[in-house]
Amino acid sequence: MEQSEAKNNKKKRESGNQWRWVAVISVFVVMLAFGLASKPFFSNPTSKSCQCSQGSHKYSGMVEDCCCEYETVDHLNEEGLYPLLQDLVKTPFFRYFKVKLWCDCPFWPEDGMCRLRDCSVCECAENEFPETFKKPFSHGLSPDNPVCQEGKPEAVVDRTIDAKAFKGWTVIDNPWTNDDETDNADMTYVNLQLNPERYTGYTGPSARRIWDAIYTENCPRYPSEEFCQEKKILYKLISGLHSSISIHIAADYLLEEATHVWGRNLTLMYDRVLRYPDRVENLYFTFLFVLRAVTKASDFLEQAEYDTGNSVEDLKSQSLVKGLLHNPKLQAACPLPFDEAKLWKGQSGPELKQQIQRQFRNISSLMDCVGCEKCRLWGKLQVLGLGTALKILFSVNGQDNMGHTLQLQHNEVIALMNLLNRLSESIKLVHEMGPAVEKAAGVPIPAFGDRTSIWQKLWNSVTGHK
Repeated sequence: MEQSEAKNNKKKRESGNQWRWVAVISVFVVMLAFGLASKPFFSNPTSKSCQCSQGSHKYSGMVEDCCCEYETVDHLNEEGLYPLLQDLVKTPFFRYFKVKLWCDCPFWPEDGMCRLRDCSVCECAENEFPETFKKPFSHGLSPDNPVCQEGKPEAVVDRTIDAKAFKGWTVIDNPWTNDDETDNADMTYVNLQLNPERYTGYTGPSARRIWDAIYTENCPRYPSEEFCQEKKILYKLISGLHSSISIHIAADYLLEEATHVWGRNLTLMYDRVLRYPDRVENLYFTFLFVLRAVTKASDFLEQAEYDTGNSVEDLKSQSLVKGLLHNPKLQAACPLPFDEAKLWKGQSGPELKQQIQRQFRNISSLMDCVGCEKCRLWGKLQVLGLGTALKILFSVNGQDNMGHTLQLQHNEVIALMNLLNRLSESIKLVHEMGPAVEKAAGVPIPAFGDRTSIWQKLWNSVTGHK
């Protein structure tokens, strides 16, 4: 009786092992078939020419909804794009941004107050700017004006403007943004290099109300699977911009107000960005989206006149722009950062585009509700830059707009390039600050992009491995 029972148990074990091996082989076949079928989605054959690091990488795989891998983006940014953009935004043409700093909030009475002088933008003497930027009879403030004696050289501003300051540029409004860029009333030229994007002390309910209104009223914070691709993209663009702004605040933070010591706030960097993989992912997406807009506008940008009256600096601007547009590493490794041709399809495409355009214009209007002057400056610049990218990708040269020619005004190009530089710098800061943030937080930063994790779990469940 015992021998018979032992034989039966042995047969059951053998049978179980046979079925387990059948399951293992089946999973292997499915994995192989999936890998071959999905290869175009998860690999970029053109990226072979980019000699990216083969070591461990926190973020790996293809950037969702884009045509480039995280490792490739990091390599291209570190080796070429970041240093070029840093030089470009320091040239006279890209250094000065025209902005309407004081507008009434169209949605609520603004009561936000900043705790620091670093929040303000000081209006100073007109001799700061190139001659081609000025009117013959301007009304700039005197250098001795007490407003300018705060000891804040990073906040120099002049209100002198001239519609003909930039030769060869058209004056045309952007349909994606709220500000009328053709109206010079109350406009101010700001030296961006002297007004860095950093911590200003603008916190509390007023600051939170801006972001709450952006997400809840114009693009949902947690898009569901039912959302169409276009609405997801709007959310990811805003989320990526939000991440970039938070990164720059954390990277240039007032650590000790009494002694005015500035540095990197690692805890803030972790709490606002790095602990959320989707926020880092959306940062990469926004960078590639804007980069695609710049490359798509290459014909216009290459022929544009970057004239400020300083021939040496103007030639440098033109040379750097061409270097960006015709970067051989970028063209070889990531020739199409984002494919806009797949959007706005079907009968509802035009109506959907108008709806999202209205939502983005509302976001643009909300920048007038920002209670911090310097925050409003960078908010308006980056929203205009994003609106310019949307205008380039979705307003001209598409299948529905073949008869239209791309037209950009100088302020749009300045905003576009400065936004690309901000995003490029944010991606670099993610990797520079990452190890220190992990050490300070005492926990590893969540990684993402591992496309094989689901198959690994399935394999482990079949083979019995933990």
